[in-house]
Amino acid sequence: MANEIIQPDGWAPAKGYANGVLDKNDVLYVGGQIGWDENQIFQSHDFIGQMEQALMNIRAVVEKAGGKVEDITRLTWYITDKKEYLARQREVGEAYRRVLGRHFPAMAMVVVAGLIEDEALVEVEATATLGG
Repeated sequence: MANEIIQPDGWAPAKGYANGVLDKNDVLYVGGQIGWDENQIFQSHDFIGQMEQALMNIRAVVEKAGGKVEDITRLTWYITDKKEYLARQREVGEAYRRVLGRHFPAMAMVVVAGLIEDEALVEVEATATLGG
């Protein structure tokens, strides 16, 4: 069985990448998701709003592949402002729980100088193990 490209219904086409790739072992690799909506429009220019949207995008890719939030095994976060992230920990936790509940996979956080989309303040990639 070949790898399957995962693209949630109604999303604008990804250009030069896949939003998700499901391999033959039912491991789903979710490409870096940023805080834009299904039409690739930023509805928020705030860190928390973008973070919540990025997590909702991850959830949408996982669900399109037939999985659920609890199947997510790893998240890697790329943020542009460490100070804002640290100052808004309570809001980060609230937004996280609204989208992913109390499921806490292995995580890494990386501070970066910038992201490819100039308006993006955060990018999150994920791995999920489905079918278990």
